[in-house]
Amino acid sequence: MTINRDFFEDLFVLEMANNHWGRLERGKKIVDDFAHVVRYNGIRASIKVQLRDVDSFIHKDHVENSDMRYIKKTLDTKMSKADFASLVDYIKKAGCIPTATPFDEASVDFAQELDLPMLKIASSDLNDWVLIEKIATTRKPVIASTGGSSLKDVDDLVLFFKNRGIPLAINHCVSLYPSEDSQLELNQIDFLRNRYPGTTIGFSSHEYHDWSSSMMMAYAKGARTFERHIDIEADGIPVSSYCTLPEQCDTWFKAFNKAKEMCGGSGTDKRIPSTAEVEYLDALVRGVYVKRDLPAGHLLTDDDIYLAVPLLKGQLSCRELIAGEAIVQSITADQPLTLDFLDNPYSRNAELRNHIQNRGL
Repeated sequence: MTINRDFFEDLFVLEMANNHWGRLERGKKIVDDFAHVVRYNGIRASIKVQLRDVDSFIHKDHVENSDMRYIKKTLDTKMSKADFASLVDYIKKAGCIPTATPFDEASVDFAQELDLPMLKIASSDLNDWVLIEKIATTRKPVIASTGGSSLKDVDDLVLFFKNRGIPLAINHCVSLYPSEDSQLELNQIDFLRNRYPGTTIGFSSHEYHDWSSSMMMAYAKGARTFERHIDIEADGIPVSSYCTLPEQCDTWFKAFNKAKEMCGGSGTDKRIPSTAEVEYLDALVRGVYVKRDLPAGHLLTDDDIYLAVPLLKGQLSCRELIAGEAIVQSITADQPLTLDFLDNPYSRNAELRNHIQNRGL
């Protein structure tokens, strides 16, 4: 069964998470600031939110006075369904793709109501099979992050979605917030590409020292979808070190475009050299010259010729020399051996003759 991978190709997932802090206007401001950077760099981007059915997601005994940071932030950033619907519509109008990470089954249903084109499985839920099976019922393309996972976790997930014909991308991810450069483990991109051929491999990053190096290396290794958390400096709310600001996102996108330019085309097929490259190398090829005066009808031997630069237009090069051929007219010492002195496939074939006559000096 063939699975369409095009949806994931060169897709950037900008993870808003809960950085809207439950306020629609702040969420829209994040969309505005990043959509400008997306458009300026010609990037295909998704802005992703996190969905939780807060009333059922958190046990009732821990709603009040919880010291757990995760629970407190979930409560502090709760947003109404109506506001989420407005935010999704705003993301669309900004020219980005709205997507979500649902953390419970009710949120999967809500994502369906919002008609989101793709869903994300967080690293924490990579073996939450109740949630995964619910997500699979939507038949939506899925990106899954692999932070903290076992090999069996990832094998099982890939097989699960493959058997159902649901498009899946796997993100290499180190779930440390933030991640040091020495913790990025970018060679895992090689491992995932080799283990899951035909599956799009991506890179979800939380490092904070620069926004160029890991992008360029990850792209060169074959990562084709990318994710970072995003935030803005506004409302006096501190920005987490692992979050990306709009100006940093601009640097990230530019590094991607530069990496794509430098890596070029296919990594599985031999490239076709450009005309300029071929012409440059042709100018470095040695041409065939004769050592002495030779009469018409003479059969050429290795002792009759030598190779030297420059290669002249119409002159045979070291690439075409065939010993034992007869010259059709006399030639003088140190003269270039051109097509006019031979009757062979190079002189008789119009395409080959044209190529030789138009290369060189």
